[in-house]
Amino acid sequence: MDLMTTSKPSKTPKIPGEAGKTAIQVVERMMNLLDALANYEESSSLKSLAEHTDLHPSTAHRILNDLVACRLVERGDGGTYRLGLKLLELGNLVKARLSVREAAQAPMRALHKLTGETINLSVRQGDEIVYIDRAYSERSGMQVVRAIGGRAPLHLTSVGKLFLASDDPSQVRAYVTRTGLSGHTRNSITDLAKLDAELNQVRKLGHAQDNEELELGVSCIAAEIMDDSGKLVAGLSLSSPTDRIQADWLKLLQDTALQISKGMGYKPKTSEPGIQ
Repeated sequence: MDLMTTSKPSKTPKIPGEAGKTAIQVVERMMNLLDALANYEESSSLKSLAEHTDLHPSTAHRILNDLVACRLVERGDGGTYRLGLKLLELGNLVKARLSVREAAQAPMRALHKLTGETINLSVRQGDEIVYIDRAYSERSGMQVVRAIGGRAPLHLTSVGKLFLASDDPSQVRAYVTRTGLSGHTRNSITDLAKLDAELNQVRKLGHAQDNEELELGVSCIAAEIMDDSGKLVAGLSLSSPTDRIQADWLKLLQDTALQISKGMGYKPKTSEPGIQ
């Protein structure tokens, strides 16, 4: 009598990098769906998107649901889909940063050569500024505290004050409520009345300063950088040990910020600083 033996099903061997390949495949499918949606002026049906991307409808549906959850895609009437506003937000942010950096690099280096001090390029992100570029050298003798990509509260920085000064009073008060106006040094502005007075000065003078409010011993002055629509998109600041700050640097800074703005298509009014 023959004995029949049963063998246990063998486990599928793990392939090195298989998880990574799967993740890449998912990303590729997501990008294919976004590209497909970009080809439609209006919303598109699940069926059309699946056919366009050669995906099974259930797979396309699952990925689209994930994209909807993170606002990259919006679901319309009748189960249709269209590109989400999150893409517009991200696109505008990238456009502002990249175009500002490109326009600013040469003027920043020239200003650094003239002054020998650290020149910073910053943009606003929420309740903070983000440093996106810098021109400096070791001979400046000042330690760079905030590296590129670093952040700082709006009310403690010269560039941050430029952005707060462009807000209306209700937005400034909402900022105060959210942040509590916490300070970093004895010079930090931590009172709403003092902040309002400071912002009024910024609006009147057209530039801003940080008087050792973020770091003791270091002062900054900042000027606005505008885009082609006249919107404040970035700030150019000069940081220096307080005892080295020179009055004539402000005019150089404003002229450089205006040069960068012009490089972005901005058309200044004849009454602006630096315009003869």
